[in-house]
Amino acid sequence: MAVRYFLLLLPFLAISKLNAQIQSGPMLGFVDMMEANIWLQSAMPADVKIVYWKADEPGVVYGTPTITTVAGNALTAQFKIGPIEPGTNYGYEVWANETKVSFPYPLTFKTQEIWKWRGDAPNFSFAFGSCFYVNEPAYDRPGKPYGQNFGILEQIKKQNPDFMIWGGDNVYYREVDYNSTSGMNHRYTHTRSLPALQPLLAAMPHYAIWDDHDYGPNDSDRSYPLKREALEIFKNFWINPNYVFENQGVTGSFTYADCQFFLLDDRWWRSPNERKKTGDRVYFGEDQLTWLIDALSYSEATFKFIVSGGQILNPVPVVENYSNFPEERARLLDLIEKEDIKGVIFLTGDRHHSSLTKIDRPDTYPLYDLTISPLSAGAGAQKPVEKWAPFVEGTSVERTQNFSTLSISGTNGNRILKIKVFDYTGKQLWEREIKEGELR
Repeated sequence: MAVRYFLLLLPFLAISKLNAQIQSGPMLGFVDMMEANIWLQSAMPADVKIVYWKADEPGVVYGTPTITTVAGNALTAQFKIGPIEPGTNYGYEVWANETKVSFPYPLTFKTQEIWKWRGDAPNFSFAFGSCFYVNEPAYDRPGKPYGQNFGILEQIKKQNPDFMIWGGDNVYYREVDYNSTSGMNHRYTHTRSLPALQPLLAAMPHYAIWDDHDYGPNDSDRSYPLKREALEIFKNFWINPNYVFENQGVTGSFTYADCQFFLLDDRWWRSPNERKKTGDRVYFGEDQLTWLIDALSYSEATFKFIVSGGQILNPVPVVENYSNFPEERARLLDLIEKEDIKGVIFLTGDRHHSSLTKIDRPDTYPLYDLTISPLSAGAGAQKPVEKWAPFVEGTSVERTQNFSTLSISGTNGNRILKIKVFDYTGKQLWEREIKEGELR
């Protein structure tokens, strides 16, 4: 495995030599109609900026203000580019200390299109996955490396999605990491700096939630004492469009074409798994649930994707599934039904195997939960007790790293969601379609 990992790095050795001032990135963050966001991390304190232009007007160049990276923010910088034009292709460059930084792949982005009141919503696709582990032998547990098959990153890029959603456990804090901000910053920096990751970061916008391993220790909950520090570090390394609760959790939302994405936090408010005899028993918490139902009710999106670290619909109360919190789970599903909220689909991770769960509901449409895991962490299998769970036949993926793409196409009122799941070699494992009318 060590030899394979070294060989994987060989094509990217030139990147580190060429970009001595850049530790990782650039990474595209939130991109909307009139704004784009770009993230990078320098290798040492540096003055960095972005120079950009319309693809069809390369002679007219614009620039961002210069940012001086500092150790307190892990040498990260986030650039907001706007106002810019909707539905437009742009090119850009990274400059560090007045020197242009070269990359062996193009640096481009495209803003979202104006479509409402003008025609059909644009077709688009996005990638989804969770559980991304990058080995560091000095701090890993002894034995076989847990991180595997990093070629999956190139396979995701080859599918050419419009953006990617990271479904939690996007880094794995080790025992040496989660008791200090120095440790957490080290883990994020080490993971984000993987050479094989860099082309994917630049190829499309990236959005993220967290789960236990990139929030704190394994199975961590609201009692984690460094939760506020962990939140600040998350914000330093990801550019989500918003955070609904000020200085609390990673909850947020964004839209793309006629779809809306609800990014939930299953850690910040969560009561301890083993506290079952006294006190409240919450997973998302009252404030977050209220916001979610309000936002879903307001949304006019064709498909409403609810993104959560842990499985929502799997009724088997194993590991950290939502079924371990039956009262709150029942309340969420009941509110979705009573408020007649259409088009809901859950996107979840955590389990180190993948599946599509379907729950039929009397007198209304079925609910789906697409679980995709892992990207590069160790792959596992369902527990025997889960064999009776309502997984859609032929969609269980076990003991291999995998990812999914979801594409939305068709005319307004007749949109079709196509789900594809691939293994780390790019081999397609299964495909399913869900029509807009099926979720009405």
